[in-house]
Parts: sequence; structure tokens; C-alpha cells
Amino acid sequence: MTETQIHPGAIVEDGAQIGEGCIIGPFCHVGPEVVLGPRVELKSHVVVTGKTEIGEETVVFPFAVIGEIPQDLKFRGESTSLVIGKRNRIREHVTMNSGTEGGGGVTSVGDDGLFMAGCHVAHDVQVGDRVILVNNSAVAGHCVIADDVIVGGLSGVHQWVRIGQGAIIGAVTMVTNDVIPYGLVQAPRGKLDGLNLVGLKRRGVSRADITALRAAFQMLAQGEGAFADRAKRLGDETQSEHVREIVDFILGDSDRHFLTPG
Repeated sequence: MTETQIHPGAIVEDGAQIGEGCIIGPFCHVGPEVVLGPRVELKSHVVVTGKTEIGEETVVFPFAVIGEIPQDLKFRGESTSLVIGKRNRIREHVTMNSGTEGGGGVTSVGDDGLFMAGCHVAHDVQVGDRVILVNNSAVAGHCVIADDVIVGGLSGVHQWVRIGQGAIIGAVTMVTNDVIPYGLVQAPRGKLDGLNLVGLKRRGVSRADITALRAAFQMLAQGEGAFADRAKRLGDETQSEHVREIVDFILGDSDRHFLTPG
């Protein structure tokens, strides 16, 4: 059994649940409703507050603030929460806020993510597994960030936007509309510029599926009819599960329009 270590300079309030083998460094502040899973490490000067749960082996670096109330003027002090999964790396000055009653009450972060210095996860955001938010990127309230997404440095994702699995957002990009799975978005005003081919190859997606995705992208870009009509037609024709994922994403419920191929 690994011994829990709490620095004498840290403040852990009564009621906090500290898992086996946790390390809480100097000048950290852990609130009374916080739950830390086994072997969570708070380096130093970390604030974890609110109704926040952090999964095992997650490491939080100095000056991160996790679980504070939302930056939403409609928030009236209702009881909401933040749930963070396992083995995440949350770097310096990262902020992650709890949810709001109007947004479902829970902000959630999956497993194995990397949240680089200065990035922000706002209220009611749903973040998947293996997501990377690069330095000083910001995800606004109510967004859905699917598995394996990368958001480049200094980029901003507008509230209510969905970013599909495996998509990549280039640096210094403003994303105001939904991004299809495996999409590549870049330019200051967020243009869907192709597919994340490098990411697909790294994950071992077959050449046949990549060829099918390329053909699907061309059909979405140049086919007849409205964007949704092209997606429906694509769904009727494809045998690729990866292409089907794009079709289902486009035809799913959303509060925003899509970034469409140029």
C-alpha cells in the first residue's frame, strides 16, 4: 500500500476524501466536497474546490484552479460538479469550472488527457478521452469535445460547439461551428481545410478507411444539394464505419451550424 503524503503547508478541509497514495504538495488547498482518487498528485499551489472528483493517477501542476464556480452570470450558486477521469496531466495555470443548472450540472473530462499550461475548460463542457488542449486554448461553455481531439495553442472554441472524434484544430484558430470527426480546421476564423490524416495514420486506421474518408470529404465538399443532404446520401452509400461516424455526427442534434469544406 502506497502511503498518502500531505505537506504540512497544504490545507485539506474536513470532508475531503483523499485516496490511497495521493501526494498533496505545499500550499495546495483542497475543499470539503473534493474527492481525489488513488495516487492523484497535486504538485504545489493547486486549488481544488467545489464538488469535484479527480480520477486516479491524475497529476495537477502548480497554480491550476480546478472546480471553481462557472464564469456565467446566470449562475446563482446552485450545487453542480466537475468530474475528471484517470491519468490526466493538468499543467500550470489551467482552469476547469463546474457545471450550471441550465447546462445539466456537470462538467466532465475523460481519461488520459493533456491540458497544457493556461488552457480553460468552461462550465458544462464534455471532454472525451485522450484529448489535448495546447497552451492557452479555451473551450467555452456547453461544448462537446470528442475522443482524440487536439486543440492548438491560443485557439478558442465557441460555446455549444461540438468537435467530432479525431479532429484537429490548428493554432490561433477561432472555432464557431461544429467540426466533423477527423476534420482539420485552421485559419483565424476557423476553416475546415481537410482531414486529420496524420492523426488517422498514427492511430493505425487502415488505408482503405482513409481512402473512404477522403472520398467522403470530397463528396461533402462538392456534391449536389445542401450539406445535410450530401451527408444523408453519403450514409446510404458508405460501408466504412469511420465515414458512418461523420454522417451520424452531421445528422445528430446540434445547436450550431457546421464548418463545411471549402
